[in-house]
Amino acid sequence: MQPKYLSLIIAAALSAASFGAQASGYRFGSQSVAGQGTADANGAEAADPSTIFYNPAGLSRLEGTQISTGATVVVPHSTYNDTGSTRFTGTPTGGTQADGYAPDAVAAPALYISKKLDDKWTAGLGLYVPYGAKLDYGNTWNGRYALSNIKLEAITLNPSVAWKLNEHHAFGFGIDAEFMKAELGQAVDVPGSVAALSSGAGAAQGAALIRQIAALGGNPALLRTATDGHGSNDGKDWGWGFNLGYMFTLDENTRFGLAYRSSISHKLRGSTVWDFSQVTSDPIVNKVLQTASRKENSAALVALRTPETLSANVFHQFNSKWAGMADVTFTRNNRMGNLDIEFPGTTEGAEVIRQQWKNTVRVSLGGNYAYSENLTLRGGIAYDESPVQSAELTHPALPDSDRMQYSIGANWKLSPRSSIDLAYSFLDFKDAHINYTNQCNPLAAACTGNGETTRGVYQTHLSLIGLSYNYKF
Repeated sequence: MQPKYLSLIIAAALSAASFGAQASGYRFGSQSVAGQGTADANGAEAADPSTIFYNPAGLSRLEGTQISTGATVVVPHSTYNDTGSTRFTGTPTGGTQADGYAPDAVAAPALYISKKLDDKWTAGLGLYVPYGAKLDYGNTWNGRYALSNIKLEAITLNPSVAWKLNEHHAFGFGIDAEFMKAELGQAVDVPGSVAALSSGAGAAQGAALIRQIAALGGNPALLRTATDGHGSNDGKDWGWGFNLGYMFTLDENTRFGLAYRSSISHKLRGSTVWDFSQVTSDPIVNKVLQTASRKENSAALVALRTPETLSANVFHQFNSKWAGMADVTFTRNNRMGNLDIEFPGTTEGAEVIRQQWKNTVRVSLGGNYAYSENLTLRGGIAYDESPVQSAELTHPALPDSDRMQYSIGANWKLSPRSSIDLAYSFLDFKDAHINYTNQCNPLAAACTGNGETTRGVYQTHLSLIGLSYNYKF
């Protein structure tokens, strides 16, 4: 009877370090439509202000004042097949099969501006959505004791500056101001706890509960028909970090880039609300059950740091028509082990979330083809590892797995000063097996958790459709 919904906020925050569009974890959409067209292999291309995200040193290549604004629409498709989810008592959770839990489509906007100050300095500003998620399983699905719904939103403001040492070397620096918020919910396993208190080691505690209900004028018989309670939570926080970039220009056709994005410290603060009003038809029974489960509306807090990332990329112009590029991004996820979630001012024990993410690598290859003076075609492919180590550490909030990305795109010049970018990507995920058990007995006072085991298989793919507009002043 002790849900663990705050773990979902933590999982979201763990993937909040912006290192590459469509990267594993909770990455949302694309931070650049031009980059999306090459499967984000374009870190060393630096052709427009979106280089602020990939490598701020690339600002040194941009002339005058430039602006790039657009959005990527994420169209997910995911199915879940339950293979035997159980309560902490070992009995089936029952419920319905999850269906339609992913949204039809969600959009992620982005805005970048650059201005060349002189021959050495260029400044820029980026505003983008680094990650997000929206899942609504409903209150009756098999895995409701792990999660009923989640909504994650974030936005990053990234002022940057680049300094050009000479024709070969350029350096970039940026500050990341990151705001995140989350809303999520989870069922409370009242029926399972009532069953555990009716016999065996919990019989004495169950008898005391019945006497308490009767003494207050309630109807103890309604315990046999008790249904789930529900917990909901919201949390938000600002975090600060930085990103660095270096670009080496070998000649007019070849350049190499290195980019680093720091970890960001967050203290997520929010409120906790419990709803036991629908557990039975008797308010007295409901109140006693809520009190017995130590569920108090309260604040919630968790402190964490997001993982840092390091990227290396290359760009080469083969001839007047063809250009190739590549990117390798390393993300240090293994700093994220088990996490403690606290409920200040209550008698609830902390919850231990078994996260234990692993380090990941994302590799992408891309190319440009100048079809005509006004039209450039793009393409790319990428392989991206998931930070989730195993089915035992996979949670319904993040049914993640390794994936392949296939992208195509185009840039069409409307005039010497303006152009539009188009991109389409298809992401194919490996089947994600889940066998996650919360290791807290809900009758224990020293911890928080439903003690459920969620077992099933996710099959997921998604499409990304991007459109942006670029203008040079």
